[in-house]
Amino acid sequence: MIELKSAHEIDKMAVTGEFVADTLATLSAEAEPGVNLMQLERHARTLVSDRGATSCYWDYAPSFGRGPFRNVICLSVNDAVLHGKPHDYVLGDGDVLTLDFAVSIDGWVADAAVTVIVGDSTDPADSELVESTERALAAGVAAAVPGGRLGDISAAISDVAAETGYRVNAEFGGHGLGRTMHEDPHVSNRGRRGRGLLLRAGMTLALEPWWARGSDRLVIDADGWTLRSADGSNTAHSEHTIAITETGPRILTPSRSAHHMT
Repeated sequence: MIELKSAHEIDKMAVTGEFVADTLATLSAEAEPGVNLMQLERHARTLVSDRGATSCYWDYAPSFGRGPFRNVICLSVNDAVLHGKPHDYVLGDGDVLTLDFAVSIDGWVADAAVTVIVGDSTDPADSELVESTERALAAGVAAAVPGGRLGDISAAISDVAAETGYRVNAEFGGHGLGRTMHEDPHVSNRGRRGRGLLLRAGMTLALEPWWARGSDRLVIDADGWTLRSADGSNTAHSEHTIAITETGPRILTPSRSAHHMT
């Protein structure tokens, strides 16, 4: 079932979204060469606690993971793209790091992800990869209008991937959210315009294009959580929580300027 949110409820989600965006900006700026992933995890825990927020990841135990997940942020490096479990790893110059973060504040959830390139040694192909997911996210958001179809969002995302030659995995994508992190509907990163669910004002969605420089297949780490590109190629992932309103899409996790890319 899809719950349509009132303007007041969307405003409450936006409060959570602002905290999510601020946290991602803070941690992205700290992701420098020599920083251990566990330092970022510990800082995230402190920020969550100080804000009185509730992590959506802590104790999360879905069917696809080896639960429960005992961290408050997903940190995925290089060929890791989704559900990256923070561990003892020191970031190096040129590492591609995705930070994915979701919390609940006063009963309302927001979820977002950013990918940054650590340090100064930037492979142009990695920059292009990250930027393509950001462009795809913007295209998906622009398609989220009342009277449209869910397939319009999916097609807008996959069109950007196709233009730049990236292959899209349709297994993991975006989702509804609101009172909990994962609600209906599933939002595929691949689809056809004019198909699927009718988009209505009051829907709140997490849109999250992600892909790799190479394979669209994933393999799972021994930790039971971290998903990596099957061919070991670098990956990127961009995500916003949005609301569909009568006047168009509203981004509830507005980006802060913390990118390391030039």
